[in-house]
Amino acid sequence: MSGHSKWSQIKHKKGITDKKKGQLFSKLSKLISLAARKGANLQSNLELKSAIDNAKSYNMPNDNIERAIKKVSDKSAAQLEELFIEAIGPGGIALKIKAITDSRNRTIAEIKNILSDNSSKMVPPGSISWMFSQPAIITDEATQDQITRLFESLDNNDDVEDIISNLEQI
Repeated sequence: MSGHSKWSQIKHKKGITDKKKGQLFSKLSKLISLAARKGANLQSNLELKSAIDNAKSYNMPNDNIERAIKKVSDKSAAQLEELFIEAIGPGGIALKIKAITDSRNRTIAEIKNILSDNSSKMVPPGSISWMFSQPAIITDEATQDQITRLFESLDNNDDVEDIISNLEQI
């Protein structure tokens, strides 16, 4: 019966929840830091105000928000940048991946790895824009499972902020 106690189950669920909350707070913090580069005044920087409001809607502590804003003024800290990566996924779906990172090369390598592990590949910027006017419809269940795994893997990466695809839900 070892490992089957109520506390063990609660501890396991709490660990998963805490990890997801930490990933969310990390992403929200990056958004705040990126917006704060345009100024820390909430009246003149509506992007920062929106990022803070979004963070507060997820109950992000004020200390974390203030730390994310102060991070911009710290010149010794690595500066964040936005990356836009385009890819072709399973079944020929088009993907636009937005990432916020302090290490461009690391993030590109990680995303490239996730894509190759999930039957996908990066393409040159602008080469799939036309595909977004034609929704992709996937009827094969195996391909749908591959797409689901790809989206989950990308979403679990701390640097990936948003994923846009031309996949039409049926």
